[in-house]
Amino acid sequence: MKAVLNNLFEYKSLDKKQSKEILMNLAQGQYNNSQVAAFLTVYLMRSITVEELEGFRDAMLELCIPLEIEEYDAIDLCGTGGDAKNTFNISTLSSFVVAGAGQRVAKHGNNGVSSVCGSSNLLAHFGYEFTNDKDKLKKSIEEAGICFLHAPLFHPAMKNVAPIRMELGVKTFFNMLGPIVNPSFPKKQLVGVFSLELARLYAYLHQKTDKKFVVLHSLDGYDEVSLTGAFKMISNGHEKILQPQDLGLNRWAPEELYGGETVEESARIFTNILNGEGTKAQKEVVVANAGLAIHCGKGLSLEDSLAAARESLESGKALATFKKLISN
Repeated sequence: MKAVLNNLFEYKSLDKKQSKEILMNLAQGQYNNSQVAAFLTVYLMRSITVEELEGFRDAMLELCIPLEIEEYDAIDLCGTGGDAKNTFNISTLSSFVVAGAGQRVAKHGNNGVSSVCGSSNLLAHFGYEFTNDKDKLKKSIEEAGICFLHAPLFHPAMKNVAPIRMELGVKTFFNMLGPIVNPSFPKKQLVGVFSLELARLYAYLHQKTDKKFVVLHSLDGYDEVSLTGAFKMISNGHEKILQPQDLGLNRWAPEELYGGETVEESARIFTNILNGEGTKAQKEVVVANAGLAIHCGKGLSLEDSLAAARESLESGKALATFKKLISN
């Protein structure tokens, strides 16, 4: 590891094979905590390359516990996190809206690292019991239209890294990996990323697969469509910059997206929105992200996709989906 760190400190990069080997070793506890922390920190100081990201991804997927649910043709909605914006749980809410609109969802999530409340923190607050039991998860996606894959249960080799990530408390390259290591290997994905550079890397990786994908980055730094300004949208063969008005939606101030300082506060915001009691800004941001996921998953026009998202949220279908998941 010492030689690897010296190379990285000199801004040299790893090839795909080296990256995969290092992450396999790291996951299997072959490095001490100081070495792991140093390795994670490097990628806060220098950019990650496509080959490095691809190697890390391949290692994670090789080590994961796979979930075979191809027959449900599910989509994953997942953000990298790490944008330090402390928004409410937009991608989690959007997942229930998308499932309520009839597009099945295999949501990959975890506890918050650089934020107060990740999707796993939120669902645990509501009493949801995480599982990697294939039959239970199939029942969930069959009956509720959504299943939730708590990352630590599917990536057990990462148990050596989790405490170090928590102690660091900042985004690491694992934030970058989360959305591309879903153990159900979905063929459809909407992913939000915290930088324009990472958006391009993701698009390059996805274009080498047979996935239908949408990669999103708000130009003011959000890892989702924030409606606080323009955002970049990259999909199969297309790349464009859109404004909120291009979706028929309003532009909102950043404070409208505030997610609270505690899990309890985040949960209140979450339930308010699902119950139809959210602010107009909150509802529009959820509709924007869910609509783009429906556009990706069902192939509808943007206008029809946004209408389907709005109907799912306002009719209570999204709420019913959430209740079914929690009760399963």
